[in-house]
Amino acid sequence: QVQLVESGGGLVQAGGSLRLSCSASRSVFSINFMGWYRQAAGKQRELVAGIRSGGTTNYAESVKERFTISRDNAKNTVYLNMNNLKPEDTAVYSCYAALDLRGYWGQGTQVTVSS
Repeated sequence: QVQLVESGGGLVQAGGSLRLSCSASRSVFSINFMGWYRQAAGKQRELVAGIRSGGTTNYAESVKERFTISRDNAKNTVYLNMNNLKPEDTAVYSCYAALDLRGYWGQGTQVTVSS
């Protein structure tokens, strides 16, 4: 079992940057997969970026070259660094963890990008 707590959302102008943090209740290296999802108003939730226990990462095409997922095991935390933000990045961002065939979600954090 794992508990997840996100932080770092907020309001930023287009072209700006934010860093989201997902603090886990156990070692992030022990978790099979951790990812950041987002859901914009009126749209389906989508995977933004993910990282596997072995370190492999994947990104949605729309955020490649702008977003970076990373982890710090000493802090049990996964980060999402978001650069060159666009208004279309506005959404609730949620952290997800897959562990032992179960999925766990954080509470979500709002990211709003103004034009």
